[in-house]
Amino acid sequence: MRTDEQLTGVTLLGNTGVKYPTQYAPEVLETFINKHPGREYLVTFTCPEFTSLCPKTGQPDFAKIIINYIPRERMVESKSLKLYLFSFRNHGDFHEDCINIILNDLVKLMDPLYIEVRGLFTPRGGISIYPFANYGDADHQWLVKDRLKASFLETF
Repeated sequence: MRTDEQLTGVTLLGNTGVKYPTQYAPEVLETFINKHPGREYLVTFTCPEFTSLCPKTGQPDFAKIIINYIPRERMVESKSLKLYLFSFRNHGDFHEDCINIILNDLVKLMDPLYIEVRGLFTPRGGISIYPFANYGDADHQWLVKDRLKASFLETF
């Protein structure tokens, strides 16, 4: 069991009065301490119901977002991540921009050893877009290159 001190800053989990943000809201993201910082391990989040808006037409875009990361000292709390991703619902940006914004916000929040964000956007106009962005610290540049290369080979 975690102590209250270890859960400092985790305010959304278990809070039944949480309001869903209606605009892009990186400030809702919360972290907690990684109890295993000496071990490299993978954490994966899948959000199958991501939505954002086309910046030109205002039409909704739908995607499955997959986030993989190797934590350092801090980890993202899942309810805050859910609310953060929900905050894109009324945000107008291109698919590629949304993925890079998510990546940048999570890097700033957690300073992970490695992180990648992939968007599997539902086709519109007969075209699917699957943006992929990643980041790694100096010791994980090999993984950045390997995963980027592998993403060119993957088929969905």
